[in-house]
Amino acid sequence: MPLSIFDLYKIGIGPSSSHTVGPVVAANRFLDELNERDVFEKVASVHVGLFGSLAMTGKGHATDVAVMIGLMGEKPDLVDPDLVPVYIDEIKRSGQINLAGKKMIPFNPESDLPFNFGESLPKHPNGMHFKAYDEAGLIVHDNIFYSVGGGFVLSDAEAGQGKKAEPAFKLPYHFDNGAELLALCESEGKSIAELILANELTWGTQEELESRLWNIWEVMDNCIRRGCAEEGMLPGGLNVKRRAHELYEELKGSPEAALKDQLTVMDWVNLFAIAVNEENAAGGRVVTAPTNGAAGVIPAVLAYYDRFVPGSNKQGIFDFLATSAAIGMLYKKNASISAAEVGCQGEIGVACSMAAGALCAVMGGTSQQIENAAEIGMEHNLGLTCDPIGGLVQVPCIERNTMGAVKAINAARLALRGDGEHHVSLDSVIETMRQTGLDMQDKYKETSQGGLAVNVVAC
Repeated sequence: MPLSIFDLYKIGIGPSSSHTVGPVVAANRFLDELNERDVFEKVASVHVGLFGSLAMTGKGHATDVAVMIGLMGEKPDLVDPDLVPVYIDEIKRSGQINLAGKKMIPFNPESDLPFNFGESLPKHPNGMHFKAYDEAGLIVHDNIFYSVGGGFVLSDAEAGQGKKAEPAFKLPYHFDNGAELLALCESEGKSIAELILANELTWGTQEELESRLWNIWEVMDNCIRRGCAEEGMLPGGLNVKRRAHELYEELKGSPEAALKDQLTVMDWVNLFAIAVNEENAAGGRVVTAPTNGAAGVIPAVLAYYDRFVPGSNKQGIFDFLATSAAIGMLYKKNASISAAEVGCQGEIGVACSMAAGALCAVMGGTSQQIENAAEIGMEHNLGLTCDPIGGLVQVPCIERNTMGAVKAINAARLALRGDGEHHVSLDSVIETMRQTGLDMQDKYKETSQGGLAVNVVAC
């Protein structure tokens, strides 16, 4: 199916789009299949095996928690993050789970939700095998799902189709790569944002579109504000102290600092990114942008536009989200946004590229300058590994979002100082990122078996 802005920007809970949001979606889909096959009432027990990266770093990413709340019928964008620990404690205490919120069945997380370390399913590193049994212990339905990045989920059959599957329909402005997108801008006399926003009207009215876009920004902005208010330690055992609140109070208390140090604005950008990713690490409500691990980059750059760029306005926020989504679609179509597949270049790198192009757009860049900014954003993230300490989305992930945000701003400014002419195209850098991901050793792909994860003591 054609991609929408809201495929790239999904409201969910932390700490991971692949490991948390995706498994919730997969569990929801499995429940739907039980109902579609009219076997829900026969289900006496369920078993969900986690494989690949979901097993290797699933505990730190709360994958088991995600599967359980998904089996309860909770939705990623609607579940109350504060109630999730209550649900899990009750499951462990009672030895039962309320399947789809309709039926209590026995459930032991230790035996019914195993982490199959060192085992992978064939079509993607993030695999889950769902099985439902009747009273006699016979399987009434089973299916494999893959969480392929950014909260996207494919069934085993869908994953088998690969990229050869024909879309059910084409959008008014169809493009498969950056060159086609630029050609459309020229032939139609429209900006990238105008093309994408016109495509979105395929699914709803102008009023509905603007309402949904504004809601995405409000969730991002509220996440920044919550992150700035919270104090204490992040969960998981690394004893990582929240820093956003202290940094916010320091910056707020010294507004004159910007007069002495013109780079103080970068401290604010760092704050925005840290605030979001501390909320993400704590399991709070965030927006995949395009993933949870990179959820702070785009909100930080968009907050920079909103608060520090003269003339910023509501339409600019819409254009920012639309332009960034167009760039994200190119990576989703032609490479990957999954760290388990291509390393962190597929998360922070893609988010940096999206934010760079979008900021360039709302600061008056041409389509060629936007493409240049997006290319710069990725070119200098190529080869970025995913090596979270303890399997937690904390170190180096939180600070890495600040670096992605600042790098995106610099990439936009570099592109705006040029005329759009450059040697490396966005399509070339996307293909290079894909090839680099294929060449990257698995220990650097969200398994916590390489890099900082093994060279820094986790506790």
